[in-house]
Order: sequence, then C-alpha cells, then structure tokens
Amino acid sequence: MRSLPYDIEFRSRARRVQAWGVGLLALSSLLWVWFGVLLLTPYDADGTSYECEARLFTDRSTANEGLGNGSWCPAERDWPELIAVLGLSVPVSVVGAVLFTSGTVSNRMSEHLAEVTRLNEAKA
Repeated sequence: MRSLPYDIEFRSRARRVQAWGVGLLALSSLLWVWFGVLLLTPYDADGTSYECEARLFTDRSTANEGLGNGSWCPAERDWPELIAVLGLSVPVSVVGAVLFTSGTVSNRMSEHLAEVTRLNEAKA
C-alpha cells in the first residue's frame, strides 16, 4: 500500500488543477457579461448630460456616425474597447477549459485505476 499516499496527492493535484480551470472559466464568463453590459446598455458621455444609445441598438446605420456630427458618444465607448474585452475572454476560457478537462480526466483515471486494482486484488 505504498502507492496510497502518492494516489491521494495525485488526486489532490488533479482537483486543484480542476479548480483553477473552473476559476478561469468563471473569469471568462464575467468578461462575457462585462462585454454584454458594454454592448447593450445606454451610457452617459463624460462631461455632458447627454445620454448615449447602446452600441448595438442605435437607430442610425452605425454607432460611429455621430463622430462626424461632434457627438461625444462614439469616443466614449468605442468598439476597440469592446473587442478587447471579448478578445481577452478567449484565451482565458481556452486555458480554463484545458485545465478543467485535464484535472477531471486525471482524477477519473486515478479512480479507474484504483477500482481496477481493487477488483484484481479481490479476484486473486
């Protein structure tokens, strides 16, 4: 039974990796929520009392059309900021998914090996 402490430590590491994966997936979800809030909610331009339409729900052909009219809205919440938030969520979610999957598979394989070993010992 010298392998039992190693197996316990292995499963503990696998659960830690799995927990990191869940944490990164939660962070990615928060970034998606932040992206949705920035995209779907109206906002105020700094220094003015003018309320700007949500970036997605503008009545004009493009949300940046007001830039030529001297509107503060396009400069206040520009598309590169939105795309940066969305772009940041992609690597975070990929790493989170890989860590979660790796931890889950490691834990399941350890459980499987322990069960096969137990069954072989019971058979003999």
